[in-house]
Amino acid sequence: MKKRPDPELENQSRRDFLKISLTGAAGLWLGSRTGKLEAHPASLNDYGPLFTSQPLEVVRVGFVGVGGMGSVHVQNFLNLEGVEIKAICDIVEAKVARAQQWVEKAGYPRPAGYARGPWDFKRMCQEQDLDLVFNATPWEWHVPVCVAAMKNGKHAATEVPAAITLEECWELVETAERYKKHCVMMENCCYDRVELMSLNMVRHRLLGEILHAEAGYLHDLREVKFSNQGEGLWRRQHSWKRNGNLYPTHGLGPVAQCMNINRGDAFDYLVSISSPSRGLQLYAREKIGPDSPQAKERFALGDVNSSLIKTNLGKTIILIHDTNLPRPYSRINLIQGTRGILQKWPNRIYVEGKSPSHQWEDIENYAEDFEHPLWKKLSQKGEGRGHGGMDFIEDYRLIQCLRTGSPMDMNVYDAAAWSSVSALSERSVARGSRPVKFPDFTRGAWKTTLPLGIIEG
Repeated sequence: MKKRPDPELENQSRRDFLKISLTGAAGLWLGSRTGKLEAHPASLNDYGPLFTSQPLEVVRVGFVGVGGMGSVHVQNFLNLEGVEIKAICDIVEAKVARAQQWVEKAGYPRPAGYARGPWDFKRMCQEQDLDLVFNATPWEWHVPVCVAAMKNGKHAATEVPAAITLEECWELVETAERYKKHCVMMENCCYDRVELMSLNMVRHRLLGEILHAEAGYLHDLREVKFSNQGEGLWRRQHSWKRNGNLYPTHGLGPVAQCMNINRGDAFDYLVSISSPSRGLQLYAREKIGPDSPQAKERFALGDVNSSLIKTNLGKTIILIHDTNLPRPYSRINLIQGTRGILQKWPNRIYVEGKSPSHQWEDIENYAEDFEHPLWKKLSQKGEGRGHGGMDFIEDYRLIQCLRTGSPMDMNVYDAAAWSSVSALSERSVARGSRPVKFPDFTRGAWKTTLPLGIIEG
């Protein structure tokens, strides 16, 4: 395994690496009416220097974590062709049994169950003949589960964020490279309707050259964090000692794809600032009681964290994390180019020479020309299957890429780069908002990797 580049150095070394990603319309494998997979006449080599695995007619899957999001993915997989759910793992035996019953009710054999404690996923990875391990556990378990899967010859997919520390980010990259397995972070927001439409507009140069983006995760999670079930059992604990952007990828992922991060450009450095911490303490005092144990907790996490990212090509991104204060939900999602600007929340667009002078338009005015092919094909099938359908589309794409031997839309280098914002923002805040360099997880290969194409599905 080759040496990691020093993230503080301006000039980082480059080497050959396991090259994953670029999925475009050209070179995709298509399913025939018989359900058998047929290869496009183009060979896999036509993708260029990109990692692909051997196509799988049936993808055998093991799930680790079948609570809230894990359950959504199990149900989605039961509605996808070419999938067999072979194993279920969770620390709660009743959740394992529930998922097993869903599989049986759908007409498939009962999957093996694993519920002997938090590390039982290792036994599952060792014993079961699987192609993919899907991980929907609390954040601190994402890397251990993915690493165990890859070391045992399985591809890995994980909920967001993929990792918490820089060391964990490198561990995912180096394990994927060593064992030649996909490691995909399942960023569902990249498959939401406006985000897909935005990417299509960018690829058609409607907005000109993209110079700036704004994104974020702005979601009042106070009730969730103090809940006695689900994420409330662990998510609030991250606020005790960590101060930065703890959940960057929902907002960052879609704009990173529009800006060709890791595919022609790369994150260079960031600066990060945090507001004081007030929201969780106030909520605990007023909702739970001034004498409650929760009201006596102290939190390091600033209520609003703002990070500024500069790319190697000089482009800029504003990224915000805001989960402890009262507010309606938003991910901001703004893309600005030399010919126009678009925004989600609210959905609006301005295109020079097309829009009324100095006036926003409804983005729906452009839907006929720029609705993404994936959304056109799958949005109806995805209705009611998680977050307005985007969860179903991301699961469909994961399985389709594995069944056809295509590169993934999001690869291990994206997982590492997008997730690393958490650790880097914490470091910048702790250093008085000094600039902090991003590691180059691709080791220079971003310079020659082609942008993500428009996927026909």
